[in-house]
Amino acid sequence: MLPPSWPLATILGAGILALAAGLWLRQRRRYESAASVAAAYDRWTTDRLLERLWGDHIHLGYYQKSAPGHHQRQDFRAAKAAFVHELVRWSALDQLPPGSTLLDVGCGIGGSARILARDYGFKVVGISISPAQIERARSLTPAGLSCRFAVMDALALELPDASFDAVWSVEACPHMPDKQRYADELLRVLKPGGLLAVADWNRRDGPMGRVERWVMRQLLEQWAHPEFATIGGLQQHLQQSPHAAAMAIETGDWSQATLPSWIDSIAEGVRRPGAILGLGPKAVLQGLRETPTILLMHWAFATGLMQFGVFRSSKPT
Repeated sequence: MLPPSWPLATILGAGILALAAGLWLRQRRRYESAASVAAAYDRWTTDRLLERLWGDHIHLGYYQKSAPGHHQRQDFRAAKAAFVHELVRWSALDQLPPGSTLLDVGCGIGGSARILARDYGFKVVGISISPAQIERARSLTPAGLSCRFAVMDALALELPDASFDAVWSVEACPHMPDKQRYADELLRVLKPGGLLAVADWNRRDGPMGRVERWVMRQLLEQWAHPEFATIGGLQQHLQQSPHAAAMAIETGDWSQATLPSWIDSIAEGVRRPGAILGLGPKAVLQGLRETPTILLMHWAFATGLMQFGVFRSSKPT
C-alpha cells in the first residue's frame, strides 16, 4: 500500500516505471545470427516508432561544448544531423571532391547517406542487413539524389575490391560477431588514397565489477549485440587487416559529446507525444519497453563502462 501523502504524479510515475520494467524483462533480443539482427531492425523499422520519434537517424547526436565539461542543449534531430557533419570534418571527408564514391555500412533508413549525397556531393551506396530498412531508405530518398541502397551483410560485402573513395560506418560494429572480418571488409573495398570514417559503441578495457557485468549483459542481450569491441581492440583489428597496407588508424573518444543523446531519446516521447500516440497503444508499450535499456546505456556511457569511439584513416596509395 502506498503512503496516502504520495502525490498522484509520483504514483503514476512509479506505475509507468514498473510497467516498463515488466515489459523489458519479458522479452530479450539476444544475438543468434545475422538473421536475428535483421529481424530486430525490420521490427523497429516497420512499426515506424523510432522514425516518428527521432527522424531519419537511429545514431546518436553530437552536442558542441558550451564550456569545459559541458555541452550545449539542442534539438535532438538537429544534433543527429550535426553528428554527420562533425564526423565528416573530423575524418577529412570534406576534402574529397564532389562525385567521390562512398559506402555507408549499416545505413539504417538512409538519413546519413542523404546528407552525404546532398551536402557533399558524394555518390553513396548504403547497405543494411535489414530488408525493411532498405525499402524505407529507398522510399525516403528523393529522385535525383545520388544514393543507392542494397540489402547486404557487412561481413560479406558483395562489392569489388578497392571500389570506393570513402567508407563510412556508424554504430554497426556491435552487431558483428567477427570484428576482424568486419574491419577487413571495410578496408577491402576502400581504394588506395581513400578515407575511412567509423564511429562505434565500445566497451571499456579491463575487468568489470558485478553491477557492471550485469549491465553489460543487458546491453548485449536487449539489442542483438554479440559483443562490443574496445576502442583499442577495433583499432588493432583495422591496423592488422591484410588490406590495411600499413594504415595508421587514429582514434578519438566522443563519449561526452554524444552522452546527452540517451536522455534526449527518451525525452522526445514527451516533446512529441503525438509521434507515439498516433501509432496506437502498441507503440506506447514498445516505447516503454525500450526505455530501461536506453537508461542503462546512459549509465554505462556516463560512468565510463562504455565509450563512444571514432576511427579515421587514409589508405596509402
